Amino acid sequence: MTDVEIRPLTPDDDMDAQVDLGQRAFGVMSPAQRANWTHVAAIRIGQGAFLGAFVAGRPAGAALFHDMRQWWGGRPMPSAGVASVKVAPEHRGKGIGRLLMTALLDRIAERGYPVSSLYPATVPLYRSLGWELAGGRYMAAVPARSLRTLLAPDPASGAGAARELPDIRRAAPADAAAVNEVIARSHESARDSGPLTWDLGPHARWLAREDMYAYLTDDGFAAYRWANDNEDLFVERVHAATPAALRALWQVIASHSSTAETVRVRIAPADPLWWLTHERDLTGTSRRMWMLRVVDAPAAIAARGFPPGVALTIPLIIRDTNRLTNHGRWTLTVSEGTGTLIPNEPGFLPSTTVSARTGHASPADSERAAPLTLGARGLAALYAGTPLAPLRLAGLASGGTPEADAAIDAGFAATAYMVDDF
Repeated sequence: MTDVEIRPLTPDDDMDAQVDLGQRAFGVMSPAQRANWTHVAAIRIGQGAFLGAFVAGRPAGAALFHDMRQWWGGRPMPSAGVASVKVAPEHRGKGIGRLLMTALLDRIAERGYPVSSLYPATVPLYRSLGWELAGGRYMAAVPARSLRTLLAPDPASGAGAARELPDIRRAAPADAAAVNEVIARSHESARDSGPLTWDLGPHARWLAREDMYAYLTDDGFAAYRWANDNEDLFVERVHAATPAALRALWQVIASHSSTAETVRVRIAPADPLWWLTHERDLTGTSRRMWMLRVVDAPAAIAARGFPPGVALTIPLIIRDTNRLTNHGRWTLTVSEGTGTLIPNEPGFLPSTTVSARTGHASPADSERAAPLTLGARGLAALYAGTPLAPLRLAGLASGGTPEADAAIDAGFAATAYMVDDF
């Protein structure tokens, strides 16, 4: 292989050359897209989060990561969002992408991120370094007229009639902190897994977009824009921590039903809107998968939320040759909504104990069974809520016991999703 230099970009590097590299990889950017990319790139360069690959001094590839918070089990943790990974066409197939991503993973680990996520254009490279498919970004569509009257609460549920709807106001860049707080509260109350919150800078720029219409109440936030030659509304997000806030925000969106034909919305798989329309005319239209990497296994387990009714202690072997700090024998414990991952002494593995409405593993079974063993990919998929049965069938998990599997599935249960792209 030709000598390749991997290093952080600096303000002295040629940004026009980086733009050219990106356009050759992903297509030509509009002036607005180029301005936004240049702004974000400057921030990431300043943070040391933008790496470049150079051959004979010329740009041959690049990759960066965003500083984000990702919610898992209703709790936020730092997450590195990998983006803009590219290799110049004339240098592809020479291993530059792997060198670049290995260096980026090392830098993400050095910065102390427990997890990392990305949207892949292709998956083999990322899988070889421990990322695995974990969740989706979902789109749905509904005729605008169907939102004029949402279903009232079911009397049989005891919820009662919806209380008076709260006042809503237009959100501005100065409201970035309030927007962040409302979004965080909505993810916490829903015990969400996968979605993101950002620092105030990106939110303020997003709220300043001329084509974005954003509305805020004490317990909710919504943002949308016109699309398809102003015939449709594209709802970027609706977040609500209370039923009244949810209805009030959708009422604002529904007020456009006299001019908009269709409302297209980025939506959670279990978004309450699925249960609020009168007919089956809210339909899923697409799913784009994203990948997860557990970078620091003990920190990731400690930061994640778990159901309070699950209690388990199991021996666990993690095989992760790309992050040797994860590699080895561990004891995984989940109790009272919190998890821990403790390293074991060489040769020592604890017994399995399970108490999670799924029964108890007997000591004899525990002694006979090999410990649950996961590679980096299997660990990422399990962390995101994938049950162990399909992981076993896919060759991503082995060992353990059926009783422990049931408890582990209950502990990590989640349907991971995002509404953001990056």
